[in-house]
Amino acid sequence: MKHITCIEDLRELHKRRVPKAFFDYADRGSYSEDTLRANRDDLQQIKFRQRVLVDVSRRDLSTTILGEPAAMPLILAPVGLLGMQHGDGEIHACRAAQAAGIPFTQSTMSICSIEDIAGAVDKPFWFQLYVMKDRGFIKSLIERAIAAKCSALVLTVDTQVIGQRHQDIKNGMTVPPEWSLAKLFDIASKPDWVSGVLRGKRRTFGNLAGHIKLSEDINTLATWISSQFDTSLNWKDIEWVRGIWPGKLVLKGILDVEDAEEAAKTGAQALVVSNHGGRQLDGAPSSIEVLPEIADTVGSKMEVMFDSGIRSGQDVMRALALGAKSCMIGRAYAYGVGAAGEAGVAKAIDILAKELTTTMGLCGVNTIAEIDDHVLAV
Repeated sequence: MKHITCIEDLRELHKRRVPKAFFDYADRGSYSEDTLRANRDDLQQIKFRQRVLVDVSRRDLSTTILGEPAAMPLILAPVGLLGMQHGDGEIHACRAAQAAGIPFTQSTMSICSIEDIAGAVDKPFWFQLYVMKDRGFIKSLIERAIAAKCSALVLTVDTQVIGQRHQDIKNGMTVPPEWSLAKLFDIASKPDWVSGVLRGKRRTFGNLAGHIKLSEDINTLATWISSQFDTSLNWKDIEWVRGIWPGKLVLKGILDVEDAEEAAKTGAQALVVSNHGGRQLDGAPSSIEVLPEIADTVGSKMEVMFDSGIRSGQDVMRALALGAKSCMIGRAYAYGVGAAGEAGVAKAIDILAKELTTTMGLCGVNTIAEIDDHVLAV
């Protein structure tokens, strides 16, 4: 891994090592991918003020996230199907995050189950929840997260209707994969991926295992999942979740200031400014475009986190300068999972940390608390 210099290097390695359907699942967005591209383009348009002859010998990335100490203002976001990027991918990612001193968030749609991860790591992790129509199942998921001592519940609020991801349809994306001659050739050319996935604990959605009849039948699972996203979901359902979950609550998927104001009334400790990485409403603004107004409006009432588009430590600093208290990364570490498992995730975190501390030094700041819009060029 010593020649890996940036997240794009990990992306290229991931692309070579993992079958196309699973790489595209992690890499691509919805519809025309306008919002996916805007997330990156708008971040890169933000320029820094270079400052010189400032003592930056005391640079320190440490901070707190939801009141807990963190080595840097970074969280591994929930990403589905990590265990199909690399065998036991969720466990590898969680271990890397905990070794780096930052939170890991498990997706509801993960390959490893809550219990698989809890049994493989030493510290609590976060759990992400989709509220589905089957409220009995969702209640049981929350109770399983409580039993696993998860330290925060991340409720995703932007998936009542699922945006179409064209590339997944073209790839015939399923878990396990549907077979075709082209896919067989693709998979046969990636023996390390095959052996890794075969050694993994599971090859289907671990948190759903045993819940529905024939849960190992992917077609049955796909039908059930597609029927479960609840278009009636509303703010009152947050109260229902809070009635079961006793711990810290994060609302992920806020992109509008009026929704942020509603989120602040729920009693949640934090919100995540996110457009789901450009995988939902194509044509929505980039997350960084709406961050400043949301942070100004509710930042004194709850922690504001940022997600969508982070590919560098510079991007982390841009989001912090515009009001975020911490940042979530999804694709940036998923590339690491696909590239090299735990070592790849550790490399992704290390890249971002080194880029962030270097950028802080060149902008004349020593601590995370010092980062505000004064580090940005007008």
